[in-house]
This record gives sequence, C-alpha cells and structure tokens, in this order.
Amino acid sequence: MDFKNATDQLFLKVDHSDLADALGVSVALIRQARLDSGAKAHRAPPKGWEKAVLTLAEKEIEHFQRLAENLRAIATDDRASRT
Repeated sequence: MDFKNATDQLFLKVDHSDLADALGVSVALIRQARLDSGAKAHRAPPKGWEKAVLTLAEKEIEHFQRLAENLRAIATDDRASRT
C-alpha cells in the first residue's frame, strides 16, 4: 500500500446519496429530514433510518479497521527491515 492508496482509503466517506440509496429514497428527502424541525421544508425521517445508519456505520468501521491493519503491517515490516 502506498501513500496515495492509503490516503484515498482514509478520505472515503458516507454521504447523503449513500443513505438515500440504502433507504430507497431521494437525496432531497434525506436533506429535508436533516433540517431543523422548525424549518418550513423539514420532512420526517424515512422509516428504517436507524437500521440504515447503523449498517452504514458498521461498514465504515470495517473499512477503517482493514486500513489500520494494513498500515500496521506495513509499519511493522518497515521497523523490522531497519533492524
């Protein structure tokens, strides 16, 4: 793994469209549901949002755990080659 690949992996993120896809709704609905409840354009969150957010968060955790493991292995190999 080189610097570019490692930082590409680090800079990945979840966005509105990922959640919208997971819930089968539009990005606009996600944005409206995130508005302050007093806003005129506010909408109720889609049903099942809790499970969808949890699933996306768990995928992100797994992604970053793999990245950390790969980088830890590289760092260990690098230290071993210096001794």
